[in-house]
Amino acid sequence: MRHRRTVAGLIGLHASRIAVALGLTSMLLGPSVASPQANRSPEAWQSEWTQVLQRHVDAKGRVDFAGLASDRTGLDDVMKFVATADPVSQQALFPTPSARMAYYIDAYNALAMYGVLDAGVPERFGWLGRFRFFYLRKFILGGRSISLYSLENDVIRPMGDPRVHFALNCMSVSCPRLPRTAFTTDGLDRELDTAAREFMNEDRNVHVDLETHVVRLSAIFDFYTKDFLAKAPSLIAYVNRYRTVPVPVDFKVSFADYDWTINAQSRREEGAR
Repeated sequence: MRHRRTVAGLIGLHASRIAVALGLTSMLLGPSVASPQANRSPEAWQSEWTQVLQRHVDAKGRVDFAGLASDRTGLDDVMKFVATADPVSQQALFPTPSARMAYYIDAYNALAMYGVLDAGVPERFGWLGRFRFFYLRKFILGGRSISLYSLENDVIRPMGDPRVHFALNCMSVSCPRLPRTAFTTDGLDRELDTAAREFMNEDRNVHVDLETHVVRLSAIFDFYTKDFLAKAPSLIAYVNRYRTVPVPVDFKVSFADYDWTINAQSRREEGAR
């Protein structure tokens, strides 16, 4: 999502009227998933999600959607668990804030991967595609339907940790790198710190121009400025928490454009030739 703009940013103030006019409301529910797997534990589900990531995500966080399409059993099983269990429907399975946060991050990333695959792996998300994918497209989470927009903005962001913006992945090029392992209950704080440090020290996300005294930040900092400023006096101050080489605090801040191209291995490799 990252990258996961507000509704106003994604579709404009009158997006719902546009949707009705274009007849897009028929997309509210995605394909049904198989029957619930009530006896599985969150740990077993995280292990299953890790296996999907290790099989189909490379070291740069790019997804092998072609391979995933021909070997989707693991992802389908991940979706079965998400459909039947979440911290609302089965509170005993997620007794701590870390357990709930890890679940929601992993669920968001799995739902996004499934959604891109189910949509036929488009080349990129245009504004209408973003509207359909993030806002209209609904998934089953713990027995209820929910959009990626609502999962992020109504469930995850209110938990109050801006580091999630370096962990949530909507499968676009400008998203944070998709890790090859699940986020876990016991290791969550360390894993989020690692994700934040990796993001801040990658030039595409934080580019410092010493000649012009400008730091160009990922559009994620523009989308979610309020979240970061709740934890630091400025965006540069927040960035410097995780930077190996701090950004001078008096530098001017600009924002990079967001690349909504789908982060597929084959497409990136073709573009490199």
